[in-house]
Amino acid sequence: MFLVFLLLFLNPLPLAFALNQEGLYLQRVKQSLSDPTNALTSWNDRDDTPCNWSGISCDSVTGRVDSVDLSDFQLAGPFPVFLCRLPSLRTISLVNNSINSLLPVEISTCQNLTTLDLSQNLIVGSLPDSLAKIRMLKNLVLFGNNFSGEIPESFGQFQRLELLNLAGNLLDGTFPPFLGNISTLKELDLAYNPFSPSHIPSELGNLTNLEQLFLAGCNLVGQIPSSFSRLTRLINLDLSFNRLTGSIPSSITELKSIEQLELYNNSLSGELPLNMGNLTTLKRFDASMNELTGTIPTELCGLQLESLNLFDNRLEGTLPESITRSKDLYELKLFNNKLSGPLPRQLGENSPLLSLDLSYNQFSGKIPENLCARGKLEDVVLIYNSFSGEIPESLGNCRSLGRVRFKHNHFSGRVPDGFWGLPRVFLFELAENSLSGQISKMISSAHNLSVLSISNNQFSGSLLDEIGSLEALVEISASGNGFTGRIPGSLVKLRQLVRLDLSENELDGGIPDGIKGWMNLNELNLANNRLSGSIPSDIGSLPVLNYLDLSSNSFSGKIPIELQNLKLNVLNLSNNQLSGELPPFYAKEMYRNSFVGNPGLCGDLEGLCPKIGQSKNQSYLWILRSIFVLAGLVFVVGVVWFYMKYRSIKNNKKGATISKWRSFHKIGFGEFEIADCLKEENVIGSGASGKVYKVVLSNGDAVAVKKLSGGVKKEDSLSADTERDEFEIEVETLGKIRHKNIVRLWCCCNAGDSKLLVYEYMPNGSLGDLLHGSKGGLLDWPTRYKIALDAAEGLSYLHHDCVPPIVHRDVKSNNILLDEEFGARVADFGVAKIVKRVGKGAESMSVIAGSYGYIAPEYAYTLRVNEKSDIYSFGVVIIELVTGKPPTDPEFGEKDVVKWVCATCDQKGADQVIDPRLDSTYKEEICRVLDIGLLCTNALPINRPSMRKVVKLLQEAGGENKSKAGKGGELSPYYYIEEASVEGSVV
Repeated sequence: MFLVFLLLFLNPLPLAFALNQEGLYLQRVKQSLSDPTNALTSWNDRDDTPCNWSGISCDSVTGRVDSVDLSDFQLAGPFPVFLCRLPSLRTISLVNNSINSLLPVEISTCQNLTTLDLSQNLIVGSLPDSLAKIRMLKNLVLFGNNFSGEIPESFGQFQRLELLNLAGNLLDGTFPPFLGNISTLKELDLAYNPFSPSHIPSELGNLTNLEQLFLAGCNLVGQIPSSFSRLTRLINLDLSFNRLTGSIPSSITELKSIEQLELYNNSLSGELPLNMGNLTTLKRFDASMNELTGTIPTELCGLQLESLNLFDNRLEGTLPESITRSKDLYELKLFNNKLSGPLPRQLGENSPLLSLDLSYNQFSGKIPENLCARGKLEDVVLIYNSFSGEIPESLGNCRSLGRVRFKHNHFSGRVPDGFWGLPRVFLFELAENSLSGQISKMISSAHNLSVLSISNNQFSGSLLDEIGSLEALVEISASGNGFTGRIPGSLVKLRQLVRLDLSENELDGGIPDGIKGWMNLNELNLANNRLSGSIPSDIGSLPVLNYLDLSSNSFSGKIPIELQNLKLNVLNLSNNQLSGELPPFYAKEMYRNSFVGNPGLCGDLEGLCPKIGQSKNQSYLWILRSIFVLAGLVFVVGVVWFYMKYRSIKNNKKGATISKWRSFHKIGFGEFEIADCLKEENVIGSGASGKVYKVVLSNGDAVAVKKLSGGVKKEDSLSADTERDEFEIEVETLGKIRHKNIVRLWCCCNAGDSKLLVYEYMPNGSLGDLLHGSKGGLLDWPTRYKIALDAAEGLSYLHHDCVPPIVHRDVKSNNILLDEEFGARVADFGVAKIVKRVGKGAESMSVIAGSYGYIAPEYAYTLRVNEKSDIYSFGVVIIELVTGKPPTDPEFGEKDVVKWVCATCDQKGADQVIDPRLDSTYKEEICRVLDIGLLCTNALPINRPSMRKVVKLLQEAGGENKSKAGKGGELSPYYYIEEASVEGSVV
């Protein structure tokens, strides 16, 4: 006995530190969850109480656990029901983890809960009916999961609920009217769920305690109910991205507490209510992208607004003077209307104006002097109006300006010196006005300048050397002015330059030396000047140049044979003083107009090089030669005619004829040269729509020919229509596109049951074949990164620079082709969609188009098409490049590569998903790019960045200055909410 007592005295720990029952329950919670980052290491079973464990809070009086907050712990597994055994538990927060599977009905045993927050997890299935049995519950937050089905009717029975947030799930069925029974509600958020088309229930007007109501993207139709007038405590109302119709009811003006009213992207019509002036608390009003008419009420503009957005409507009249009384106004967007008259003189004087966009209206008069009086103005967009007068000197002192767009107005006079040198401006667009004077030397201070667009004005003087110091310049457009002197040699330092247009000026001298540095130059236009000297052979070394116009100058000497290295869409050297032989590639009839007006230029084209000063003997000799040539020509024509006749008869027997040949570029081959090479030994690929052939032309160049399947029977008319549609879509889409990262369509042939598309040949095939084939190891990380960036720039061009925008709808690695230097081009536009109703939301399609593993989740259940679907698919491509794995694989089980990556990263870390063939020294950059891919594949379309943003993120991920923008884990779920808005006048 004494020995036992002695042992207890010497080792009292087991008795003193026995973990209490609540701690034991929490240990069971820990065992049920996967903890890859060891976030729960402080949960030590040797403690006597869990109150000091991370994420655990206890009541200061009773010592019992009253809160479990494990947000951002990167935990995975099912909902830990053992939490409900904690008798005093008031709060459960598991935000931004990987809680998965179904939400168990046993959750109702958490009877004392007041807050349950499971947002941003992976929970699936239906919402449990039993949640309404938690009598004390005040806050229920489940947004950003994968809940599906209808909202249970029992949810109308909550007794104390103040916050209900179910946004960003997959809830369908009709919009629930019984939620109007929860009289205690202060905030209701059901945004971005694919409900079936539903009217807004008038019962929501019973929620008289409501302060926040978010119903954006809920597929709502019909009118805004008049019962909303009873929501007198409402501060924020968001009904955007729906299909609401009718006028904005006057009852909306009875919302006495409203501060933010979002009605954009609907089909609302009629005039704004006259008594909008009653909304004295209103700070932000956005009714853009509707069909509103009439004028802007003076009463509305007299409010203390911070933001007013009414763009893309049909409003008329003038801008009320009362808008200047809004002392907090920072955003005013009224573009795409029919507003006219001058701007109020005091605009910007009393408010910290940040963004002003009045483009595509009929405004006139001068720019107000005090537009930037508060020194906050960043964007001023006035394009396509009738503004006149001089640009105010005060704008030259507005150092906050980043975007200036004054194109297509009637501005005149000189531009203030300070305006040329604004330090933050990146877009400077003054084109199509009547401005005069010279470029100021202060332009050297515009270090961020990316686009300088001053074409079609009356500027004079010389182009300054200082322009060459602006290293960020991508475009210089200065055509149609009166510039004189030489082209500054400093311009060759602009390594980022993509477009240089100095045409229609009075420039002299030659093209400066050292242009080899223009590795990104796509367009060079120096036409209609007084330039002289020889054409530098270095032009032939510019890898992406596809537009070259040096016409109507005084260039002399020979045409450099190096120009044959270029793949040009446009070549014009006409009306110069060139001489000598043509480069063999261009000695063809099709290039005649590119060289006319050069009397000393010799070649094989009749009439291009007239022979003069010949002797009579030479004339006789020439006649004899001509006779022999003519006889030979007749013989050749006869043979060719016979051969053509034979081929025609043979082809008619086969039911295939060559007809309707259509060219989109200047080409040096014909249809018969293509048709003769369509043999099985030349097949390089095949798919559901037909085969692809490699055709080597007589000049040694290669092209890719896509032959769509033909030979349909009458009963297969639907298939025939589909094939015809695919052919017409691809022709119409690709025939108009000009971009270095979009595959070039040279020409096409439609001969009824035989349809051919002739593309530029990509020697390295498709990304999918190369990446997932035996040669995948050849693609090191720098090459993969370049492919991702190239493809992103191609898609960005489709989404943002095409008018109207183009949605590809089948973005995948097999539709990204690689040239000899592994430059990427987006291809295969057979299911592309021209988005004709920009700003009116997504368009519905009759069938799902795309490829399994790449289709965005919302596309499968809504068939709604917009650019966000492409962005999801491109995110999958990025993940393929990082992991080296295809979008679907037996290794993933029932998951696709996106879900597999998310789960593996959470449980084992990013090292387990990165392709082991990649050099580990690039790990940091690879992880940043992977984050961008995961951002693009966000389940919520609204959270995906635009393609323009993706390009920027990729550039930052691979650049010297590391940006946090690409860190997926550091972005809030609504970080890209503004990207979803369609801006009508962006660069």
